This record gives sequence, structure tokens and C-alpha cells, in this order.
Amino acid sequence: MTMDGRNMVSGAEAMVRMLQAHGVTHMFGLCGDTSLPFYDALHILDHGITHFLTRDERHATYMADAYARVTGKVGVAEGPSGGGATYILPGLAEANDSSIPVLGITTDVSVSSLGKYPLTELDQGALMKPLTKWNGVIDTSERLPGMVRNAFRAMTTGRPGSAHLALPFDIQKDGVPDEDIWAQSDFGHFPAWPSGPDPKAVEAALDKILSAKNPVIIVGGGVVISSGEAALQQLAERLDIVVATTVSGQGSLADSHPNCLGVVGSNGGVPATRAVVDDADLVIFISCRAGSVTTERWRSPPIGTPIVHIDSDPEVISAIYPTKVALVGDARLALEALNAALDMSGIAPKGFGGAAKVAAAKKIKFDAFDILARSDDSPIKPERVIAELDRVLPDDAVVVADPGTPCPYFSGFKPWRQAGRHFISNRAHGALGYALSAAVGAQVGRPGTKVVSVMGDGSFGFSVGEFETVTRYKMPITFIVFSNSVFGWIKAGQKTGFNERYYNVDFNVTDHAAVAAAFGIKSWRVENPADLNRVMKEAIEHDGPTLIDIISQPLQDANAPVSEWVA
Repeated sequence: MTMDGRNMVSGAEAMVRMLQAHGVTHMFGLCGDTSLPFYDALHILDHGITHFLTRDERHATYMADAYARVTGKVGVAEGPSGGGATYILPGLAEANDSSIPVLGITTDVSVSSLGKYPLTELDQGALMKPLTKWNGVIDTSERLPGMVRNAFRAMTTGRPGSAHLALPFDIQKDGVPDEDIWAQSDFGHFPAWPSGPDPKAVEAALDKILSAKNPVIIVGGGVVISSGEAALQQLAERLDIVVATTVSGQGSLADSHPNCLGVVGSNGGVPATRAVVDDADLVIFISCRAGSVTTERWRSPPIGTPIVHIDSDPEVISAIYPTKVALVGDARLALEALNAALDMSGIAPKGFGGAAKVAAAKKIKFDAFDILARSDDSPIKPERVIAELDRVLPDDAVVVADPGTPCPYFSGFKPWRQAGRHFISNRAHGALGYALSAAVGAQVGRPGTKVVSVMGDGSFGFSVGEFETVTRYKMPITFIVFSNSVFGWIKAGQKTGFNERYYNVDFNVTDHAAVAAAFGIKSWRVENPADLNRVMKEAIEHDGPTLIDIISQPLQDANAPVSEWVA
């Protein structure tokens, strides 16, 4: 195709080539009428992108989310107009508020048919705008390359987030000048172009830390996102300071490290770890928004505790806690700057005794856990599941957990012995049904790593159709279902907060092993805790997808590390 002496390609071909130029090698999505030109371009072009056909657009974005988390690359999901756009939105919202760059491409009805009531017409731009970092509807083909570049730049710079592009049917067929197809390759990975903090703020923060008697660091997801684990470990060891994490911050420091307190807050924290935070005379938040879960509804640390806050997003800092010193910048660069300032100061820092405090708190925590983890009771206690899985799982495995029963137990008690991204849970909005599909994205991103997906039976019902995707692509993921026939988190809340007035939270027993087997997944149903170790070994070692349906203690009767249920 030529026009005015210029070589032209179709808009659909231009989109494929722009993705290729940004280093995209994997994409997740679902076909639809408005996507026909785009799919045809994927078919005819030599682009090196592997497209994974999913059974639901929502799950395509969850796959792209986990893929981005384990690779450091932009995740890409696509879907058609109408219902496809509404289904793809939840995953974009989760990724955006988790600071994960996921690009959602939704094809759309033709620009020329807008306002004529075509099937599946809706205002995609208005729909996506509040819940993504960047959003655009491509209304002319000439704008396509620039808008793709804008999306990738927005997703990966500053605080990462999600983006959306609407690609109308007629734009996919219109011409795009070949010379306009290029990319800034830096924006295929994140964080791109990170910036460091003000040197004066670094000096002020270091002075504040060194003058404290009992400081505690609380780390969110940004240390792992920025690859700042080594810099954090260096600072923790030099100061012998306590390092606690949020759920999303797990892996910032290996749980086996003597300074790692583990997860604090209302989801995974326990009274012994909370006491360490409450006793602090200075809290250093690193890439942590200090939201309701991490701080147990802003009670721990108490308001008034002196705060040093490091974050790439200045709007997060001082939003809740008055801040003594703010370091606006990338977590890795800020930690490296603190280490460098410590070097330059010539001060031999006193140790804060963090390792001893961590050891004492962890002993209390795990002494209580170990009693329940040895239980032979049926239904099987969640603590027993965690302990048995830890015995058989490789240290470099990736576990993806839904936010119901699995999240507090894995956050509170599963030791992650290697720093880095080994645990994923959708903590921004906590939608059920995330873990099954996100495990697919994690497996694509780390094909040589054992991936385990853990869910309750409520989540199973949200996402069961994607088992067909797993078997079609022969993915050796192990799925674990806590089976107790209840939306347990809600029932536990009804028990503790509403005097056991249970209403509409129970459902029928499902044979999850039989369902999975019907999809071609090797499956087991376990009711006796003595069988757990053997079955888990077989499942982990099997060369295809596996599922273990564990008849487990209902969450409302369990001893979950969730603070609002303890009282």
C-alpha cells in the first residue's frame, strides 16, 4: 500500500509492529468480531509474538499482570468491543493500583458508525479513564503509532501503571505510514528512566534514622519492582534494623534473613509482629502507601510516630501520616543513595538490635503456628497445608494466591527463602478468581520455574473455565483448592462483627478434583492430613497440570492471622 509516495501498512499491522518494536513477545486475549483485522495481522506478519487464547478477557488481564510481575516487561492483554471491554477492565484496575504496567487493547466499532447504535457500542474512553494511568481511543490511523508510544511511556515511567487503547474496526483497515512505526525500547520494561531522591533529603533521612533508638522499616511492592533487594539487604545488615513488609512487599528481603520480620498488618500479621512496629520510635516506609491493611486501619504504627517516607509517587507521601523526611524517587535508587551517604559520612553506625527483636517475635509467631501445623484434625487445618507444601516446594517456586483463605496464611507463615518475586496476590482490589489465571501468566514468564496456584472454592467457581487454557497449552502448574463450601472471609466477618448472624455465604460441596479431571488435569481429593505430603510430592513432580482438592477447615472456624477476627 502506498499513498503520496509513502509506504503504508494497515492500522492492524501497525499495531502488531508497534508491539513488536516495544519488545512484546507474549500476549493474552480473546477473539471477537471487531478484532478480525487485528487477528489477521497477527496471522500474516512475522512478529515473534506468542498469543495465548483465553476463555475470558478478565483472566487475560490477570495473566498479563502476573507475567509483568515476574518478567519486568509490560504485560499485554487484548479483547473485543462491548462485553470484552467491560470484562477487561477489572484486570486493568488491579494492575494500575498495584503499580504494574499492563496494556489493555480493546478493539471497537468503526468510528464512522458511532452514534448509529451499532452492536457493542459503548464509550470505551470514558469507561477506562478513571481506572488506568493512561487511556486513549485511536480516532485516526495516523495517530496510532504515537498513541502506542505514549501508552508505553506512561505505563513504565514514574509510578508504573496500566494503560488502555481502543482500536476501532475502520482504523484497523486504514493506512499508517511505515516510517512512523518506531519505539523507544526503554519503555518495554519497568521501571523505565527511574529518578533518585534529592541528596539533601537523603542526608536528612539518614540523620533521622541514625538518631533513632528503635527504628523499623516497612517495605511495600516497590523494592521488588525496582530490583532494590540487594540495596535493602545492605542497609538492613549495616544498621541491624528490623525490616517488615506488606503482602505486596514480600521478597524484598528473604524471610530467612535474620532482619526480616515478615508481613505486618491485618492480613498476615500477628500480635507479636505488631508489637515490634508499635514499639518503634521511627518508621521508614519504603514504596508503601500505609493503607488500611498494612497499618491495621492506621493504628499500627500509631499516628504521631515519626515517619521517613520513600516513594516514587509524591502523592502517597504524607497522605495519612505526618512525615518528618520525604524521599521522592525510585526505591532502589533511594536505598543506594542512603548506603552511599552512610559511606560518605564516615560514621560507624551503631546496631539497632533488629535481628534479636525479629528472632523473639518470630519465635512467638511460629511456636503458635507449629502446634496447629502438626494437627491431624479433619477437616484439614490451613496451617498443616502451608507446612506440608513448604517441605516439598523448591525455594525458587512462584506461588500465586487468591485473597480469600490462601492470602493471610501464605503471607503470614510461608517462608520465602529467596529475595525477589516468589509470591503474587492481587492486593489492590482483592477480586476472587485471580490466582488460577495469573498463574498462567507467571508460568509463561518463568517457564522453567514451578508455579503453584492456591485458591478457595469460591475463587474456583469464578475461574474454572481457564482450566481448558491450562491443558491446551500443557502448563505444569499445580493448583491447590481450600475446599470448605463457603465464602469464608465474609462468614468470618459475620461471626466476629455481627454476632454470628450468617446470611447467604454458604454453597454446595463441589468435587473440584473431578471437575479438573474432566478438563484433563491430574487430580487428587485429600481429606486425611497424613496424605498431604505424599500427594503434594506427586503433584509437584508431575510433568503436566495437577490439582489437589483439600477438604479444609472453614475460615470462620480457623485461626487465621487476620487482626479483626482475633478479638
